[in-house]
Formats: sequence, C-alpha cells, structure tokens
Amino acid sequence: MKRIISGLIFVSIIFSGFSQSKNPSISFENTTHDFGTIREEAGKVTHRFEFVNTGGGPLLIQNVSATCGCTAPDWTKQPVPPGGKGFVAATYNPAGRPNAFTKYLYVDSNAEQGRAKLTIKGVVTPKPRTIEDDYRYSMGGLRLKANHLAFGNVKNGDEKDYRLEVINNSDQKLMAGFERVPSHMKMKFVPETLKPGEKGYIIATYDAAEKGDWGMLIDRVNVRVNGKSDRNYRLVVSANIIEDFSGMSAAELANAPQVTVDDAEVNFGKLEQNEKFEHDFVLTNTGNSTLYIRKIKASCGCTAVQPEKKQVEPGERVKIKTIFNSAGKRGNQNKNVTIITNDPKRSNLILRIRGEVVVS
Repeated sequence: MKRIISGLIFVSIIFSGFSQSKNPSISFENTTHDFGTIREEAGKVTHRFEFVNTGGGPLLIQNVSATCGCTAPDWTKQPVPPGGKGFVAATYNPAGRPNAFTKYLYVDSNAEQGRAKLTIKGVVTPKPRTIEDDYRYSMGGLRLKANHLAFGNVKNGDEKDYRLEVINNSDQKLMAGFERVPSHMKMKFVPETLKPGEKGYIIATYDAAEKGDWGMLIDRVNVRVNGKSDRNYRLVVSANIIEDFSGMSAAELANAPQVTVDDAEVNFGKLEQNEKFEHDFVLTNTGNSTLYIRKIKASCGCTAVQPEKKQVEPGERVKIKTIFNSAGKRGNQNKNVTIITNDPKRSNLILRIRGEVVVS
C-alpha cells in the first residue's frame, strides 16, 4: 500500500511539473532603472530592460504601454522560446521637462505572472537659456518676448499701458518704429535706437474712450526696423472693453436694468448643408431702468440682425433675429451670439445655437 501511494505521489509530481513547464514565464534582470542626472539639451535617453523566458512555452509580449507620451517603448516582437532572452526598451525625452521624473511602463504578455511593471526615473537639469528662448519672436535683428500686446480688460472710459521687452540681437545699431498705429493707441520704442545687445521696451497706451467700442477687440500694428517693414513684422493688439460698474451705489444697483432671455440656447437638430436656420431670441428688461444694448457680436457662421431698438424700457421685450448659414460646414456646430448691455450683473449675455449639418 505504501508503494502504491508513493507511486501515485511521484506520478502526480511529474505531471504537475510537466503542466507547469508548458507555461511561459517572464523574468526581468531589473524592473527599475535610474538614469541619474541627465541634461535637457542632451536629448533622448534609452534603457533596455532585459528578460529571460524561464517557463516552458513560447513567450509573446503583446503590448507595452507608458504612463505618458514622453516615454516611447519598444520591445521584442517575436515569440521568445523557453530559455531565450528578450528586451523592453524605454526612451525618455527630457525636452521641456526639467526636474525629477518617475515614469512607468506596463508589459502585457502571455506569461503566467500577467502584467509586469517597469519603472524609469531620473532628474533633468534644464538647458541654459538663450536669447532665442527668452525673446522668441524675431523681426530682423530685433527680438521680442511676445508678438501680442494683450491689454486684457479695459474699462470703457480708461487708458491702460502695456510694456513689452525687446533686445537688439544683431551686431549693428537698430532704429525701430511703427506703422498703421490706430488712433486709439500710442506706441513708442524706448530707446528708439538700440545698440548691439541692448535691451529696450515697446510702450503702448490703449485709450478705450477713443476706441468707442465694446467687448473683445483686435488691432494689428506693423513694426519698422531700420526703415524696413515686412509682412512678418506685425504685432497683434487685443483688449476687452468693459463697462465700469464699480462706482455704483447699492441703490443704483437695485434700480439698474436687468436683461433676461426666454431661452439662451436653441438646437436646430439636423440641417442640410447650404440651408439656413433662423431664430428669434427674445430679450426682456426685468430691471427698473433703461436697458442699453451696447453691442451684438456673432461668431463665424452666424449673423445677428440688429434689433429694432437698442433702448429697452423696464418690462419691454425686444427680438434678436439670428441666422445660421450652413454653407461650407458639416458635422456638429456650436455658435455663439454675445449681447453686451449695461446690466451690471450680466453685461455679457451669451446666446447659443447648436445642431448638426449633414451632407446628403
């Protein structure tokens, strides 16, 4: 009886070992690699994680995924036989990513362990900054920190200043000036003539009262360097002119106009290309004094017809006819109409038109 039992145990062990030997198994030499300190300007770094198939069946890596796009994985694509070797490579791009990093790679295969996790880490020292890094925009030998003068919010009766740093990156003196400066702006270079390597400023003043408009506005100004102007020597100027309600008393706020809309959003469903959709938004002055419609501005593809009147007395209603033209458009559409009023609590009212343009 003892011999029979011992025999059964031996056979069981043999079959168990035979069964296990059929399964692939992945064994990495190391699952973590520290790149140490690397320089950003040196470019990409790569490490190969070596592994051995310690199982009894062919090992196939099905996919390797990384936790961010800055890590590009590569791996052995062919099946690895028992006892064979393979690799998973991780490439890290330090460009624009200074300081310490830790990233993970997940290895999916047919190994009995299931998903494996690999780690790379290190510290990126930032590259030395150059004039081109700090002054990104070039106009001849003149380099600028930006090509956009963004004034932000400007109260309708105010002036606002803006300073933009520039540098002469050439080996000769530069004299700079402007062309096509609008009447509501004053602009100058300080100093007007820059020595090689000398820094200066563009000083601009925006006069909202002179502009006499409302909402987000864009102007373009040409720069002249040593008497030369080029289509690429252009500055964009933006300002959002808003009404100044800061001086209103509690009584004035309580007596102020108030704009309400029956429905601020309309969905036209599906519209054939080249068809038009028209809708009347109805505004009501539910406040206690005259509502002034300062401006109506529609986004591209939409037209807002000016109302019959822009002074709406308390309790009065006014229609804002809006036309959406689907010509040249397809797919989902989302267009806005902005209504600027003297309502201190809702001076910018956004109306929306949504739907889908289909092409037969």
